[in-house]
Amino acid sequence: MSAEQETDEIRLSVTNVGGIDRTSVEMAPGVTILEGRNATNRTSFLQSIMAVLGSDDVSLKGDADEGLVELSVGDRTYTRTLERKDGAVVTSGDPYLDDPELADLFAFLLESNEARRAVARGDDLRELIMEPVDTDAIQAEIRDREAEKRRLDDELDDLESLKRDLPGLEGERNRLESDIEDKRAALEATETELEAADADIDETRQEKAELEEKFAELRDVRTDLEDARFDIETQEESLDSLRAERRELEAERDELPDAPMGEVEEIDARIERLRDRKRSLDSETSDLQRTIQFNEELLDGGADHVLASPSDDARNDGAGEDSVTDRLLDDSERVTCWTCGSEVERDQIDSTLDHLRELRQEKLDDAQSVEQRLADLSDRKSDLEDQQRRRDRIERKLGRAETEIEDREANLTDLRDRRDALTDEVGDLETEIEALEDREYREILDLHKETNQLEFELGTLESDLEDVVDEINAIERRLEQQDRLESQREEVQAELDDLRTQIDRIEAQAVSEFNDHMDAVLDILDYSNLERIWIERTQREVREGRRTVSKSAFDLHVVRQSDSGATYEDTVGHLSESEREVTGLVFALAGYLVHEVYETVPFMLLDSLEAVDSGRIAKLVDYLRTHAEYLVVALLSEDAAALTDEYRRVTDI
Repeated sequence: MSAEQETDEIRLSVTNVGGIDRTSVEMAPGVTILEGRNATNRTSFLQSIMAVLGSDDVSLKGDADEGLVELSVGDRTYTRTLERKDGAVVTSGDPYLDDPELADLFAFLLESNEARRAVARGDDLRELIMEPVDTDAIQAEIRDREAEKRRLDDELDDLESLKRDLPGLEGERNRLESDIEDKRAALEATETELEAADADIDETRQEKAELEEKFAELRDVRTDLEDARFDIETQEESLDSLRAERRELEAERDELPDAPMGEVEEIDARIERLRDRKRSLDSETSDLQRTIQFNEELLDGGADHVLASPSDDARNDGAGEDSVTDRLLDDSERVTCWTCGSEVERDQIDSTLDHLRELRQEKLDDAQSVEQRLADLSDRKSDLEDQQRRRDRIERKLGRAETEIEDREANLTDLRDRRDALTDEVGDLETEIEALEDREYREILDLHKETNQLEFELGTLESDLEDVVDEINAIERRLEQQDRLESQREEVQAELDDLRTQIDRIEAQAVSEFNDHMDAVLDILDYSNLERIWIERTQREVREGRRTVSKSAFDLHVVRQSDSGATYEDTVGHLSESEREVTGLVFALAGYLVHEVYETVPFMLLDSLEAVDSGRIAKLVDYLRTHAEYLVVALLSEDAAALTDEYRRVTDI
């Protein structure tokens, strides 16, 4: 039920959950008070709401094999079925939430709620508030964005290199254009002089025609020779560049440490074993939590008939005033164990529960250790794979460079052979031309030679200009992409910054929400000498394997005021039970707001507020009701009396 859905009345129908046989209750948006004495199924009703919303923190009625919860919201009905199979309770159906983790932590605030109990137990508040955040997924996304940014950086670096080449190319273009103009002017002057000289010579002379033919042939051969020399020079420059690149690649490859894939496979196997271990620990922890919760509910009055001994039954016949709660307050009470059927001291059951809680904490610590080892192995695997990818990339580049070097060396040999042949041909043609020359034609022959040389040089300059212009145009086309690439890089950098600071923002918001609401609640509840309770976010150096890393921590501070008006720092351990309960609830509210739980689940459930006096309970409920669409609170009748009559009340479940 998102915030966009209509806030109509809802109906909850329950069969065989906790201590409930069958009930159906309607609730409207706002505050619903479950009013009554202990052992009147108020907690079971709250667990029914949790069950149909998706939580597994629910128990099936002791004498039933199947239970059902239905939640009707408008024309939509959500269901949750509980079935006893092989000694365990199996859930199925169509619950409201696909993943109840956030709701279990920050919306279902029963006595066993982790966020409430964290303050009293002195747990790591930072770890609890960050528990729903998938930091592994964030780190994976950071690595993807970093790779994309490196690619864009490389492209932009290439463009910057081309941009630095552009002024030199433009200068070369200007020089070539100027040289071409000079050559054309010189050629025009020589041709004019040659035309004047030709006017004095008989156009029909056989010798002149033959000489012109040789000059034309010489011009063509010289053009081919210059082309061959230019190609040789280009190939030699390319070879030098390729050999330098090969040396750089070989040096880069030699600097890389060996990254055998065998180690990666071994790490994969270790990761899989650790994941199996983590799943096993999580399963054991969940089983222990359900066992602890089940037993705590029984001890707290969730199933009176199970706790009662035979003597109790005889004593209670016709004596309704002798409540189970009164008997539980007697530490020497003997009760019937609901697992073995024998009569035992209550202290023995409490001792067993303490042992189970210690065992669960050990499992949680083991799971955290396994998770850290998984993170270290994943980092190591990522480093090895990065090294291997770099090595593979370098090897591919080396292979391409070797192939291109071989091709260019073969081309260079062919070009040098062609250059030598053309040089010989030029010499032969010049010899033939010399033989055709005589003193009478010496001047005109010199003009023909000069014209021939100028035409060749002009052709070479024009060809060079075309190459330079083509290169300039290609660079300018690539530079047109620079704005787009820079924009993409800015977007990727912004995404990276957002991802890198996401965890930090959540931590800062959690601290801010807690401190603001804690100040407001303390001001409303008016504890006599309690000045302030606040969280300080600090950094601590901790060991992770062989590394020392900096990690965030939430330090809870308590500030009191003496009778003289002086303030002093106190400890959490000195908080009264009422103060601890209120602090735990405010911490849960901070998580509720930080993770925007109200966007996915409209309920907030409250139970076990007996440690807080009725007046303060009324003020606390009034404060919390503005943060949840449906606030359902289980209260004793004397506590409920302090709340305004405008709240809906349910007295019969």
